Amino acid sequence: MSIVYLNGSYMPMSEAKISPMDRGFLFGDGIYEVIPSYDGKLVGFGPHIDRMNEGLGFIDVKFNYSHADWRAVCENLIEKNGGGNLGIYLHVSRGADSKRFHAYPEDIEATVFAFVFEIPAAPVADKEVAKAYKVSSTEDLRWKRCNIKSTALLGNVMHFQQGHASGNNEILLYNADGELTEGSACNAYIVKDGVVITPPLDNQILPGITRLMLLDILNKDGSIKVEERVVTMDEVRNADEIWLTSSSKEIAPVVELDGQPVGDGNIGDVWVKAQALYSAGKYDY
Repeated sequence: MSIVYLNGSYMPMSEAKISPMDRGFLFGDGIYEVIPSYDGKLVGFGPHIDRMNEGLGFIDVKFNYSHADWRAVCENLIEKNGGGNLGIYLHVSRGADSKRFHAYPEDIEATVFAFVFEIPAAPVADKEVAKAYKVSSTEDLRWKRCNIKSTALLGNVMHFQQGHASGNNEILLYNADGELTEGSACNAYIVKDGVVITPPLDNQILPGITRLMLLDILNKDGSIKVEERVVTMDEVRNADEIWLTSSSKEIAPVVELDGQPVGDGNIGDVWVKAQALYSAGKYDY
């Protein structure tokens, strides 16, 4: 995975250089996306680019790549790196200034960077081969604009490390009221009595693209009831199933929370059905 894109050019990763005064480096002042592709087929491309543009608008970065421009970058990187199953990382920072100053500078050009990395084959709706996740939980200590997919991810990194250090695959976060928010790098769901329940979008939660697609697919199919509402941690601990979603994981079944089994400790039947529906519909976005 050696060819990257930087400011309009493709080059070996070893040749890609940015200024140490780049505000993405100094402040985490930028927006990013990760788009999965399987054998050259992009998943959720349109919603991912829409979210990136929305995030750039939130932080007032003037940038004018169209969907067609970004698609060309993605497709060229896939081709130049040999294809296969790849995640495509897209990154736009405000750019490099001549000084370090907190206020937004004027008349600087955004820095645009993209690269690809290998990802596993697309998940399938099969309990025998699915990866079962173990997670821990803790109070969410990040900033109050988690709806912005900022490159300033230190809070998420620290929470993820907390879970990782305790031998878990992820960590579930809850607010001061004991209400589920999300994972450090995933959206979160519970299943109770056949109903899929996930917290509503607000400033505490990233509007995940896999989340958007999954809920749309489930609502259109209609065979699995979906609720978007506040979820307490008591409900989480008593759930029949717990799921995580992200672009790289799709729908990840959780079988253990804080050392205790989720439900009967096995991957659930509702997950199997939901993953099958998602697999069938994910290329339509």
